[in-house]
Amino acid sequence: MLGLIGKKVEVKDSRNPSLIGIRGEIVDETKNMLIIRTRKGEVKVEKRICSFEVDGKLVEGKEIVGMPWERLKRRKKVRTRW
Repeated sequence: MLGLIGKKVEVKDSRNPSLIGIRGEIVDETKNMLIIRTRKGEVKVEKRICSFEVDGKLVEGKEIVGMPWERLKRRKKVRTRW
């Protein structure tokens, strides 16, 4: 998962029970947070403590911590080791 902005998302699991079930569109992303536009307004969700369903795929928040270009570097680094 590289660019997340504009994708539909739902929080499937979280250490914070009040975040479970939040759904909407990702409007911004920081290193540690996703900003999700819901019907009730924008919600900031910490990536590290949640599991997300992004466009029908289950994604662990720990996997997407960091900016998109940092995730790309991390991904390339892992592939070259094999």
